[in-house]
Amino acid sequence: MKFKVGDAVETIDDDISGIVTKISENQITVEDSDGFDLQFEARELMLRSSGNSLENAVYNTDFDAVKKEKESKKRTSAPTVKPKERNAPKFEVDLHIHHLTKSSRGMSNFDMLNLQLDTARGQLEFAIRKRIPKIVFIHGKGEGVLKQELETLFSRYNNVRFYDADYKTYGLGATEVSILQNIAP
Repeated sequence: MKFKVGDAVETIDDDISGIVTKISENQITVEDSDGFDLQFEARELMLRSSGNSLENAVYNTDFDAVKKEKESKKRTSAPTVKPKERNAPKFEVDLHIHHLTKSSRGMSNFDMLNLQLDTARGQLEFAIRKRIPKIVFIHGKGEGVLKQELETLFSRYNNVRFYDADYKTYGLGATEVSILQNIAP
């Protein structure tokens, strides 16, 4: 940048300002407000504009505009996921009969059990095809007939491991199934 004698300048790295009094090659002599002569290289200085000193910049700032700008640029952070929740199953199948049919009127217990098992088999096959790693079957506590039948169904698959689902979340009425991806069904 070209400076000339009489220019008002500021240093880039420090809070020093003054008037250029002498220029020799790359050395510029600046007289500060206290009357001291200081020597700088040209790359260390910049022209000071009359209306944009630090004090004017602070006192003449439109704070409402700055607040609006800050509010509009807020980034929403991704919700933090706890390690336990990271591995939590996302795919749930509720096998309660009222979720599977509009009315169970006229259905025998055998018919209801078969509908629940067919639904479980279909959802398990779907999860295996779509490579879903975990699935929870919600069967309820009841007398345990459906749970026993589900365990029989799951034991027919080589790539399936099953166990009771998280007690805090499901209580005693759910079974979690892990589908191993590298073993053939």
